[in-house]
Amino acid sequence: MPNRIRRALAVLLLAPLLGAPAERLPTPDPLRDAGWTKGGWSGIEPATFEALPEGGLRLTAQAQGSFVWRPVDKGGECLSWRWRVDAGPPPTPLDRRGGDDRAIAVTVGFDGWPAETSFIQRTKHALAQALAGDHRLPRSMLVYAWGGTGREPRPFTNPYMHGLGEVFVLRAADAGDGRWFEEKVELARDWKLAFRGATAPPAMEITVATDVDDTRSRLDARIERIRLGPC
Repeated sequence: MPNRIRRALAVLLLAPLLGAPAERLPTPDPLRDAGWTKGGWSGIEPATFEALPEGGLRLTAQAQGSFVWRPVDKGGECLSWRWRVDAGPPPTPLDRRGGDDRAIAVTVGFDGWPAETSFIQRTKHALAQALAGDHRLPRSMLVYAWGGTGREPRPFTNPYMHGLGEVFVLRAADAGDGRWFEEKVELARDWKLAFRGATAPPAMEITVATDVDDTRSRLDARIERIRLGPC
């Protein structure tokens, strides 16, 4: 099968898993050296990700959106980081399709299915994985967001991930510009709460994303000290 056809099929199959047609983008050397790989969504101009010391990132955008991902270290139960937003989108409801911009979203991908995953979801995932090559795709995802109104349920089902992703809003869009906030989340507890499973699967990867295209907003944000460790 020609490579261009394989890529087109991968985009179509990944769409229901990742929320929109997704594709791997050229990764600048500093990001690659820090362990990140860049990706984006079809039809959306990609944001800029700048590598900072100790694996940190600066995100800048103007009506743009994209993401980076990397494997996570094993052996930790809590994920911690600190982040700040100096400019970002206004509050928009994140639990509905359309207009749902967020300054930063930290997504943890897991190597295990939600309890109620359907045969169709598993089949699409298997086909997508066959075309994704050496990038193992997560089977469930927890999204920790800076954005939204702050009135969204906690958690709520990501309207683009078809039951494979649940969202926790940690900071509403108006949480405060220019201030650092420290975060620590207990992954196993949140996974069991989100997916009503008895045992949380191992974490596979972490994704950092921004999406400010709907509101045509300017973004300037940072995230640092991303660590997986004891609670």
